Amino acid sequence: MIINIETNIQKNVLLISCIVLIMSFSALNAQKNDKNTKVKQPNFLFVLVDDQPFDALGLSKRYPFLKTPNIDRLAKEGANVENFFVTQSICSPSRASFLTGTYPHIHGVNQNNIHVDPNWDEFAPYSSHLQKAGYATAHVGKIHMAHYKGKKHIRPGFDYWFSFVGQGKYFDPPVNENGKEYQEEGYMTDILTEKAISWLKEKRDPNKPFSLNLWHKAVHQPHLPAPRHEDLYVGKELPTPPYDTHKETFKGKPEWQRKNTFGFEWKKNLPIPSVLPELEWPINYDRNMQLLRCLVAIDESLGKVLATLEEMGELENTVVIYSSDNGYFMGEHTFLDKRLAYENSMRVPMLIRYPKMIKEHTQIKEQCLNIDIAPTILNLAGIEKPNYMQGESMVNLLEGKKEKNWRDAILFEYYVDSYWPYAGPNQIAVRTENYKLVDAFLDNDIDELYDLKKDPGEMNNLINDRRYDDIEKELRDEATKLKKQYNYNPNRDWWLKKVMKSKRKNQKK
Repeated sequence: MIINIETNIQKNVLLISCIVLIMSFSALNAQKNDKNTKVKQPNFLFVLVDDQPFDALGLSKRYPFLKTPNIDRLAKEGANVENFFVTQSICSPSRASFLTGTYPHIHGVNQNNIHVDPNWDEFAPYSSHLQKAGYATAHVGKIHMAHYKGKKHIRPGFDYWFSFVGQGKYFDPPVNENGKEYQEEGYMTDILTEKAISWLKEKRDPNKPFSLNLWHKAVHQPHLPAPRHEDLYVGKELPTPPYDTHKETFKGKPEWQRKNTFGFEWKKNLPIPSVLPELEWPINYDRNMQLLRCLVAIDESLGKVLATLEEMGELENTVVIYSSDNGYFMGEHTFLDKRLAYENSMRVPMLIRYPKMIKEHTQIKEQCLNIDIAPTILNLAGIEKPNYMQGESMVNLLEGKKEKNWRDAILFEYYVDSYWPYAGPNQIAVRTENYKLVDAFLDNDIDELYDLKKDPGEMNNLINDRRYDDIEKELRDEATKLKKQYNYNPNRDWWLKKVMKSKRKNQKK
């Protein structure tokens, strides 16, 4: 009997041990499976074009002959952020804002100055945060901030660096690759594309998620297209701009704009007619056609990179972002370039594809800013937004959710640029869904007020229309609120003075 009892006990112990062992193996397998099935962090491809108008896209149909199938694909398979604006409409400030998620008056790069970078220690680019989180990071293309050479040219947050000083050259450009300077052969857009693909396929750590900036020189003036595109659109006619903005006579507009357009320096006290003669269309035909020809190589570049990602099996897990550092006048209001607070200058294309989250043909109407991109990227990567970033994550909007507390007004700023001082005075603009107020801080000139619903071309300045006095007051109150919210600094050179003072101090040591 005793023997039987002991035997049974032994059998039970053995049975229990087997069960425990099986459960342990099951737990280990479950953990292994969890690791294998864990959601992959998304990759990021950020394509930034220089000086692309928001409506210079095949999908906009402004130019019937313009075909951009690869760019259009992003809108078809993802989201078109229709009301996307830059905080300042020139190269250096906008690029720094994309990287840091802060306004130019905060990061300090508020003009195209060869001496300044943001304080990267205080305002680290989003790439630094990705890098610390285990991402492989690369910057291929234009940076357009301080003109450093050698190793110093490499900005923080990037494992791989391929760029150039300033605007760079379209053909056979001097470049900087990981601190080594040499001259490449070929067309800049093609060179950047090849370098981006090479990094994706050969040079990055394949075990890490990646973030790749492909920031083009094109389509910046002098607008030199690839030789294969030089004869494109010959015989095609440029359609007149929407809302007949090319018929601008500046009736009721600020005098500084009339001076600018009439060929005088706006700072000088010169008599200018209150109404300028209407210019014949087309305005700057050759220049505008060349820009559109340059854009074709950009579209081809995007197509090649997307095809590469598809071949690698990474496309569906890659957030593809496409935008421009600022808008560009294509005959509107008779202006060249950008800088000013008109829609054509401050509004840019913004297309985002990420099929895991964004439905096809998503249209986002909310007003978004370039400072929103850095927080959005970090949010998608599962990284908390740093306190210094002033932008907001667009993730809920991209998912098709309504943001109850999303901004209903944006603040735009411009500081007189040392390299183009006569483009216009310091100014801010407040834009809501329906209205825009532009304040140029001039005691001897008028401001601007536009009803964007009735006058989307911004042709009729309502600043002296008494029927809009309440609207003007609301917008000025909003301007005061936004300046406080974003710690607006009217001193253009505060950061430059700080940098130069520090440099002189270091030189004396």
